Amino acid sequence: MPSFPPKEKTTVCFAHVAYQLAARFALRNTGVQHFQVWNRDDMLARIGEADVLVCSMMWHDDALARSPRLGFVQSVGAGTDQFPKDKLKARGVRLASARGVNVRAVSEHALGLILALTRRLGEARDNQMKRHWRGMISDIGAREDELGGKTIAIVGLGGIGDRLAHLCKALDMRVIGLRSDPAKGKGHADEVHGIKALSQALPQADIVALCCPLTPETERLIGAKELGLMKPSAYLVNVARGKVVDEPALVQALSQNRIAGAGIDVTAEEPLAPTSSLWSMPHVILTPHTAGETQKYEDNVVDVLLDNLARLWRGEGELRNQVV
Repeated sequence: MPSFPPKEKTTVCFAHVAYQLAARFALRNTGVQHFQVWNRDDMLARIGEADVLVCSMMWHDDALARSPRLGFVQSVGAGTDQFPKDKLKARGVRLASARGVNVRAVSEHALGLILALTRRLGEARDNQMKRHWRGMISDIGAREDELGGKTIAIVGLGGIGDRLAHLCKALDMRVIGLRSDPAKGKGHADEVHGIKALSQALPQADIVALCCPLTPETERLIGAKELGLMKPSAYLVNVARGKVVDEPALVQALSQNRIAGAGIDVTAEEPLAPTSSLWSMPHVILTPHTAGETQKYEDNVVDVLLDNLARLWRGEGELRNQVV
């Protein structure tokens, strides 16, 4: 079991295919030795030099056998399913997630999708590309809409869901919150209920926003039955995980105009297959799982990392977002 070294002897390996983690870390002037690798092969080749590994999907279990110095793994994302927790624990390697670093980003993205759908920005962009100036519309139901006075059901009232609730209240919306444990409170929502109350909330909602983690309870939470309970004028927004929604059922509901549209940042399989109908549906706004990927993402991760490194150097037992 490796002991954690003092600050002056700590080396950090940043491993990510795109994020500029080492560059942002260097700007903190910590004096801590560090380096970045951009692919898994290089990570496995150099992991033996590191006491700390900062990575996410680049993880491979072979890293443990090649890293006698490794004492701490900081996940770049909130998810940690890819890490072998039992093996890390047996080796005495600590693990922490980056939960909370994208609360602002994802909640703002969810609101952006809601505004894009209700203000018909996708249609406006398409018309712009065609140099088409749309005239006034007699059909009231076909016009852009306002959010004030409308009801949003937010499934998942963690950091992201609660901040979305706060943003929606600023727009004079009524917010129904649903969470696995309503005893944790309603936060900024007007009311809170358990997930089992979803069938009662859906017919009331003009917008249904999914902000929950993927768990056995939430997998395929939104299926044909639930979509059938939504208003024909309602929108579904998913910034949770793709498998929270039964995707074929959603495609069918959209193709039959049983709901007004959807804002989707996550899909069941990623990247989304080129053959998926979601690509070409005019009442769908699709983003490629980028809700949390902002110009501040690396800095937010580095904040969590530095907090945890300070705790390790002080010999503290509890880490921020500790998993192992």
